[in-house]
Amino acid sequence: MSRAPKSTSSEIIDKLNEEISVMLVDPNFKGRLAEFSNTVVSGSPADFGKLMMDDTEKWARIIRAANIKPG
Repeated sequence: MSRAPKSTSSEIIDKLNEEISVMLVDPNFKGRLAEFSNTVVSGSPADFGKLMMDDTEKWARIIRAANIKPG
């Protein structure tokens, strides 16, 4: 996953989200992503932020539980 710089205006973020959402419903694009075992998930910038926070919390718990340390 990739993110735009923090200084990116909300208008640009909204436009990017709109254009990406159009791509994500294209059957050819979805099929191409599936070839690489990617799952298509669309939503708003706020949805993406929540997904990132949830994933960060989930993996932090797993890392702590497994006592994984940087190598």
